[in-house]
Amino acid sequence: MSDNELGLFLRTRREAVSPADVGLPAGPRRRTPGLRRSELATLAGVSVEYVTRLEQGRDRRPSPSVLSALADALRLPPGERIHLHRLTKAADGGFSCMGAAPPLRDVRPTVRALLDRLEPAPAVLVNRVGELLAWTRAYERLTGPCGLLDDTPPNLARFVLTDDRARAAYPDWERVADEQVAFLKHGPFRADPHIAALADELTVTAGTVFTDRVERLPGLPRPSGVLRMTHPQAGELRLAYETLDLPADDDQRLLVHLPADAATSAALDALAGRRPGALRAVSTA
Repeated sequence: MSDNELGLFLRTRREAVSPADVGLPAGPRRRTPGLRRSELATLAGVSVEYVTRLEQGRDRRPSPSVLSALADALRLPPGERIHLHRLTKAADGGFSCMGAAPPLRDVRPTVRALLDRLEPAPAVLVNRVGELLAWTRAYERLTGPCGLLDDTPPNLARFVLTDDRARAAYPDWERVADEQVAFLKHGPFRADPHIAALADELTVTAGTVFTDRVERLPGLPRPSGVLRMTHPQAGELRLAYETLDLPADDDQRLLVHLPADAATSAALDALAGRRPGALRAVSTA
């Protein structure tokens, strides 16, 4: 597997920017999606040879000024600019924010109390290796029948990438699998021995389902969006989700799901035995 995460990120972001986005003519017979390397180099004020070296992993430590120029040229939003900066720091493997600390599995009492107060919304607490640590009763009603909670502890990445039931649970399985790999890659990835151990396991158990995504996906999971699920009793559901990161010492994230339409709202109320309208749909526009 490639360890050139900086080069992968720059290439995928370059290919995601259309010439029109940066005021360039599209021109005929373009074979490259998005910007050409030469166009990015011109916009950033660097040589095309240097852009090539960065994308190929032959240079992994651009100066702050070059990094800023590339981020400006690619029109990166704040979250992606931070990620780009982290990737240059990761080129020096001498320091890891987490060190060898194992993934935190303890749940603070205040976090448990917060989960209690999120009822009747499906919500779950997840650590950096994808283990589910605590969840609301609504989340159990939502995911338990699909098989997600069968293991001890349940692991979201392992379920999505290796359990055939996940393909039935998620109509947009390909996109959900992309998100799980992106979450694993979002931090130090293989520089973290615990994530590296999970990655080694998934390389064997999931095979190319996992390794192909590692090669092509930058570590940029979507913090919010709409998730489609097929529930054995409730049928197809549309859930708007938000990702809330806890403080760094916790190294955990809270995933909260809300109905994205009236039909899903009614279905979740029915699963909970609640009166209609207890969990209102939210607009995703």
